[in-house]
Amino acid sequence: MRSDNRSNANVTPGQSTLPGRGQPETPPPERQPLEPPKSPPKAEETKGSKLIVGPDIKLKGVEITDCDTLVVEGRVEAAMDSRVISIAERGVFAGTVGIDLAEIHGRFEGELTARKQLIIKSTGKVTGKIRYGKITIEEGGELSGDVSALQPLPAISPPAGIQGDPAPADVMTPYDPFGRGKSRPLQAAKSP
Repeated sequence: MRSDNRSNANVTPGQSTLPGRGQPETPPPERQPLEPPKSPPKAEETKGSKLIVGPDIKLKGVEITDCDTLVVEGRVEAAMDSRVISIAERGVFAGTVGIDLAEIHGRFEGELTARKQLIIKSTGKVTGKIRYGKITIEEGGELSGDVSALQPLPAISPPAGIQGDPAPADVMTPYDPFGRGKSRPLQAAKSP
């Protein structure tokens, strides 16, 4: 049996990789740097699932579920309840939406409930039955239809049949489903 002591090496013709054979070793080629790292995505973009309806795409007659962020660059006719909707300048959404945050650069037509905030940019046009927690409209933005602010939920009253004076109204904290305010404990009713 004959053993082969050759190693697997890349050899350029005319160049020796063995030291001391009269020709210098060829240095390995320098590695090209990889593409520079992209900036980290915004925190808003990294949370949950995201659906992007690109330009020239039409999505019709659907119910969008389990989507945290919807970006509309084409046309969507749908119903959805989610966290964030962003309609691009050439995007159009027609339908019913329950959303935490809506940012409209394009057009929205239908029923929109923005539980936390509705932002209409200068190129945005919103029409229909619109409900919002907070609203921002840039100069040039349009809003028309049945428009009103969401009403805060009433303060919770103690159940019927509790003895004593109820806690003063100024101490009770209204229900805040989004946790924006600080909770204060209710004072206990005074005993007779």
